[in-house]
Amino acid sequence: MKAIGIYKNTSVDEDNCFIEEQVDKPAAKAKDVLVKVKAVSVNPVDTKQRKMKEDDGNFRILGFDAAGIIEEVGEDVQGFQPGDEVFYAGSVARQGSNSEYQLVDYQVIAKKPSNLSFSDAAALPLTALTAWEAMFEKMQIPLDIEANKGKTILLINAAGGVGSIASQLAKLHGLTVVGTASREETEKWANQHGTERTINHHEPLHPQLEALDLDIDTVDYVFCMHQLDKAWDDIIEVIKPEGIIAAITGPAEGIKLTDLTSKSLTLVWEYMFTRTLHQTASQHKQGEILTKVAELLEEGRLRTTKTEELKGLTVENLQEAHKRLEAGSMIGKLVISV
Repeated sequence: MKAIGIYKNTSVDEDNCFIEEQVDKPAAKAKDVLVKVKAVSVNPVDTKQRKMKEDDGNFRILGFDAAGIIEEVGEDVQGFQPGDEVFYAGSVARQGSNSEYQLVDYQVIAKKPSNLSFSDAAALPLTALTAWEAMFEKMQIPLDIEANKGKTILLINAAGGVGSIASQLAKLHGLTVVGTASREETEKWANQHGTERTINHHEPLHPQLEALDLDIDTVDYVFCMHQLDKAWDDIIEVIKPEGIIAAITGPAEGIKLTDLTSKSLTLVWEYMFTRTLHQTASQHKQGEILTKVAELLEEGRLRTTKTEELKGLTVENLQEAHKRLEAGSMIGKLVISV
């Protein structure tokens, strides 16, 4: 089968950043399903994994978001069969989705929303899982709408991939959603995806919060999805006593944990691949979460966060996708259809 990957860490400016190879098509055994990949999307984790690749002679296939059709199922697989259309985020510990076929543990997949194309569905798994786990598991935000009335969440980088789905989920569950965005196009996108008010993360946040017509100057939750160290002082100032902060990315060298003390704040980290990387007993929850997300999409209560689609899983398209992510100005998600 065709696969696109790397042998060593590479720069997106290099001509041979990615290499296309013919590799053995895997077979589904035990808890694995073999998926014929129809669409993939790119995430910051793809660029990070590319830069971390050791020069060990092994061919590494990246790609941690996909939608496709199951071709084979292992003997221990339950609830899926060949022909099922599925979507998933996979695992950084295994070969990725930038190939014709991919092996995935059935516990972390779900049936694709019937009302979405493969490319629209491929934009969602990693970011939806990240947002759900961060807000409803790590931050322990209730799923009960009534319990969230009067509560506010601040999303830092509301127009990014995770922010675009986090804002929808937060609003859907009764929270007042304030998001940061710094450009006209990112403000518009954030407001179209559940953010009720936007403020600029390049300016002090507290005065902007006070200036909103929400009659608030502090928030109950802060979900930081970009450069925690740069936002740290602002976060400490705008969050309420006993509030909860969630982060998904560093750098964290510039933060002081003692800043949490006087307000008795809680800081939690979310890494979507923890469950698959460490083979935890809760892996199956990722399949369950994606099933819930699929239901919300089919009901029209959530929408895809795809902003652009490149046609063809090629070396050139993957390199272009990585370049755009590293430029740091992505809105929503970029998808490559096979």
